[in-house]
Amino acid sequence: MENNTSLQQQLLEAGVHFGHLKKKWNPKMLPYIFAEKKGIHIIDLNKTVEGLQETAAALKSIAKSGKKIMFVATKKQAKEIVSDCAKRVNMPYVTERWLGGMLTNFNTVRKSVKKMQSIEKMLNDGSIDNLTKKERLTLTRDKDKMEKVLGGIAQISRVPAAIFLVDIGHEHIALAEAKRLNITTFGMVDTNCDPNKIDFAIPANDDATKSIAIIANYITAAIAEGLSERQAEKDEDDSSSDAEESAEAKAARFEQKVDGSEDRNRRGGGKGVAAQPKRRVPGPAAGGRKPAGK
Repeated sequence: MENNTSLQQQLLEAGVHFGHLKKKWNPKMLPYIFAEKKGIHIIDLNKTVEGLQETAAALKSIAKSGKKIMFVATKKQAKEIVSDCAKRVNMPYVTERWLGGMLTNFNTVRKSVKKMQSIEKMLNDGSIDNLTKKERLTLTRDKDKMEKVLGGIAQISRVPAAIFLVDIGHEHIALAEAKRLNITTFGMVDTNCDPNKIDFAIPANDDATKSIAIIANYITAAIAEGLSERQAEKDEDDSSSDAEESAEAKAARFEQKVDGSEDRNRRGGGKGVAAQPKRRVPGPAAGGRKPAGK
């Protein structure tokens, strides 16, 4: 209870409770609205804490399973915050223009990413120096454009398992693509949006920098915790497998010793029954007489 109270205080100080003007509200946000003050809706922070904790627990579980979570925030005040959070946990992110089909037409987008990476490779190994000055300039400009839009998703080879959005109204194209592919959706929902369009809604002010920062940092910490638990389990499995291998090696060495001693016993080198000496048949004595009748 104390932790929730402390979190509520932090959210209050960050201005998470400030919604939009009453005339801009979405009636479906009614369960998340606490009151109205000077024509502005006030979000119920109890609902915010509840939604934030549910979101954090779900994202932690996804991260622990080894799946990717994409961060999407193309609003000016959210770009830097979200990109820093995504980089901290090595997750894909989109903070510039959302390209239509970035999820639903992922294979085509991957081709653009590979082209960007090939140009980058040419720049690094010096092979671009063999081209003309105009060609080098064109390739460099293309690479900069693509890196600006696609740099955050360059390291993923498949569609992410979940997507986190800041302002689901502003990112409606990304949300529609994610729903079409049955990708689990998480996001900050202000009083002018429909919370039913998203799987896990966090009722919060999605315009203030401080509000975005506290929500993004909270879920990033949960993702980081899930990743650390995954790594710990992996290390534990590796150590246990090493212990099993050493036990098996000892058993193998023991079996080799037993087999070696049995082989020696078979050759008569052990303590088994001694071999019987061969019986000597007496022959004619040297220089003696031959038997009669011969």
